[in-house]
Amino acid sequence: MTTTADIAAAFFTDYAAALLARDEDEVARMYAVPALVLFPGRAIAVSDRRQTAEFFASSWEQYDGVAEAEPAVTVLASTADAIWADVRWSFDGAERERFCYQLARSGDQWQVVVLTPLDHVVP
Repeated sequence: MTTTADIAAAFFTDYAAALLARDEDEVARMYAVPALVLFPGRAIAVSDRRQTAEFFASSWEQYDGVAEAEPAVTVLASTADAIWADVRWSFDGAERERFCYQLARSGDQWQVVVLTPLDHVVP
């Protein structure tokens, strides 16, 4: 039986592979349309897959030299059609990013519907 933790782990393993391949189109396919990205003081409504692809294409420079991406996934909650996951991203062995992702099921596929940056340290 596949658990929610297994589903989330597989999703973020694939996500990491797309990031390392610098494949903005594959990453964009992993985001639902519409989706919501919540940055401090700013909410971005994603209404087109190209918008996501362009964002990632413009951000590859910040990952120059990164050859390894390791997601540490903690499932916070889930339903039959949604998963909330706290993901701590380590790049080349150092934790550098942390996000809460809400994934939603679309048929047999899972996609990011809400992305929220988190502080690195839980108080």
